Amino acid sequence: MPASIAAISGAKHTAILGLGVYRPSRIVTNDEVAGPIDSSDEWIRTRSGIKTRRFCGPDETVVSMSVDASRIAIESAGIAPDQVDCVVVATSTWMLLTPAAGPQIATELGMNTTAAFDVSAGCAGFCHGLSLAADMVKSGTARHVLVVGVEKLSDTIDMTDRTTAFLFGDCAGAVVVGPSEVNGIGPTVWGSEGDKSDAIRQTKDWVGFFKEIEALGLDARRPYLTMEGTTVFRWAAHSLEKVCRESLDRAGVAVEQLDALIPHQANGRITEVMARILKLPDNCAVANDIEEMGNTSAASIPLAMDTMLRKGEAKPGDTALLIAFGAGLSYASQVVSLPGVPV
Repeated sequence: MPASIAAISGAKHTAILGLGVYRPSRIVTNDEVAGPIDSSDEWIRTRSGIKTRRFCGPDETVVSMSVDASRIAIESAGIAPDQVDCVVVATSTWMLLTPAAGPQIATELGMNTTAAFDVSAGCAGFCHGLSLAADMVKSGTARHVLVVGVEKLSDTIDMTDRTTAFLFGDCAGAVVVGPSEVNGIGPTVWGSEGDKSDAIRQTKDWVGFFKEIEALGLDARRPYLTMEGTTVFRWAAHSLEKVCRESLDRAGVAVEQLDALIPHQANGRITEVMARILKLPDNCAVANDIEEMGNTSAASIPLAMDTMLRKGEAKPGDTALLIAFGAGLSYASQVVSLPGVPV
């Protein structure tokens, strides 16, 4: 007779218990990035809504930013680091194929045996990680999960590429997901469209780059992040409404009940289109962190969440719709209750 395998169950409800972010100190203006792409501050603002972005200094890394953001999130959640059972790191800019960044971040936080792994879903990575965390807590696999969205996109940008040089920045954001008396994280609506994988991509794979080095030596050109901006804009403008409405429907929340829309900060024009199509109520705040921070990919939602809470544009307990899309093309959305203002 086969052995009987025990089953476990976890919390009925989950919520974001704590939030923390890390912003690099170096502020990069449009004037600084405009020269190499033969552009201007006005052109960049009009096309993207961006005024400034942050780039890391020599001592700021994916790991160090993640650790600093995570420490704030853990303290904000009112738990100790040894109460975190799993660390999920969403990033596209950890420049090692292996090992993952997650275990190093966990160890730096004093979590020597905690499960930790990375998620690669482009700008949608944070929403993917949030979904995994909520499911882990509900299933009983973990009681508290740390989700980190972190990018050091300045390492991946060709500063002469007119499609990307002005868009991206560096940052880390983290949340702690755990049990709650009422549900604070709605069902996730997610998916991917691999036939559009060329829309946001690395210019070449590493094997191809190594072959170029063998053939060309110092003339070999390293891989960079590139994007077909028009393709991405059109896809987002016409495809994301369905994802947002399905996310609201599955959460049982009407658009009129929304207090905040927090999309990943891809482009100010895309955010404007989304807000208009969804016909948000007048009192619904819309995140616009891209203006000062640029597109920080997987870090942008927790970063924008922090900014809205600190400025008073949204308050703890407000109902917010999260939506993100990126390389893959991958996308994910969920409705959440906003956490308290970070300490």
